[in-house]
Amino acid sequence: MSQHVHVRLRAGLAVSEDGELVEHSRCRCGETWVRTYRVDDTDPERE
Repeated sequence: MSQHVHVRLRAGLAVSEDGELVEHSRCRCGETWVRTYRVDDTDPERE
């Protein structure tokens, strides 16, 4: 019996309406994932 290990392949990046970074990933088996990253609002150039 063999075991399947998911390999996350990046399928795309986008920016949501709220300004968050959204990463879409997939595996060759058909499994998909969506990860959302909150982006810091501060601008280091202004501080």
